[in-house]
Amino acid sequence: MPYYSTSELAELGFKKLGKNVLVSKLASIYNHNQIELGDNTRIDDFCVISGRVVIGRNVHIAVFCNVAGGEPGIYMHDFSGLAYGCQVFAQSDDYSGITMTNPTVPDKYKNETKAAVIIGRHCIMGTAVVIYPGVEIAEGTAVGSMSIVNQSTEAWSIYMGIPARRVKSRSKQLLAIEQLYLQEEQNSNNNQP
Repeated sequence: MPYYSTSELAELGFKKLGKNVLVSKLASIYNHNQIELGDNTRIDDFCVISGRVVIGRNVHIAVFCNVAGGEPGIYMHDFSGLAYGCQVFAQSDDYSGITMTNPTVPDKYKNETKAAVIIGRHCIMGTAVVIYPGVEIAEGTAVGSMSIVNQSTEAWSIYMGIPARRVKSRSKQLLAIEQLYLQEEQNSNNNQP
């Protein structure tokens, strides 16, 4: 993948830019001044990132994802990730027919839902997951491919389906591995001149 260099990323004007960030030159990023990228973040080809988006450390957004933070924002915490083709929306039109829809219509004729989306630490979304405005994906949640998440989840659980339903608990063993990784990273940083 053709990634921006560190200096090219700095010139784009992100609100916050961590270390070791990789953003594909084939991704479309809008509203740089509202976007925060933590250390070791990676955004792959053909993603669209727009609006208020705050991304923690070690977050991966795979190809063809749409992260539309709009005004309320999308907050992806450390070690979370979106597999291929995920769609995350912090704003949505009213589809009932009571009001008009789409961005070409003035706001006074529409009734948009606007609510922040929070994706907790160690959450992983499978291929083509869709997340609706106002949903909080609790820490450690895994969501199976092609699921639609329209309600907040319970921590350390696995969800699947349309709409997504809890199917079982998820192991917390990765928390011990996280500590090893962070300690190794700290030791490496301490040994650099």
